[in-house]
Amino acid sequence: MTTTPARAAAIVCLLAAACAPAWAQSTPAGVWKTIDDATGKEKSLVRIVETNGAYTGKIEKLLDPDSPKDATCKECKDDRKDKPVVGMTIIRNVKANDDKTAYEGGDILDPNNGKVYRVRLRPFDDGKKLEVRGYLGPFYRNHTWLRVE
Repeated sequence: MTTTPARAAAIVCLLAAACAPAWAQSTPAGVWKTIDDATGKEKSLVRIVETNGAYTGKIEKLLDPDSPKDATCKECKDDRKDKPVVGMTIIRNVKANDDKTAYEGGDILDPNNGKVYRVRLRPFDDGKKLEVRGYLGPFYRNHTWLRVE
């Protein structure tokens, strides 16, 4: 069977369209379920969005039934002090690295203790999981978030 140029172009377009969802999932943009690494409990839903090449993330919902629904960030030292945790921007100014395998350069807030850490986000497992690495000086800690949407 011979393939005409038009048929070859159609096949390439179909393959590209089929791969588009996978490409979209390789960024940190989306809704993520956070898991407490000490207890294994679901903690929250965080929506990460991209605007002009920078990624930010807000807490959309608290999932832990033990968390007060009207929790505020009492320990925060910046403009987020005493603000509600739901709706709070906890990830700021993260940008793709040159090869777009990781997203870094910004920071992440832990609203439980008010500390702000440098952050690196790295999607893996075909974009179904997100490695969230917070840095404080030379020390770091990884969390794995699960994609909801």
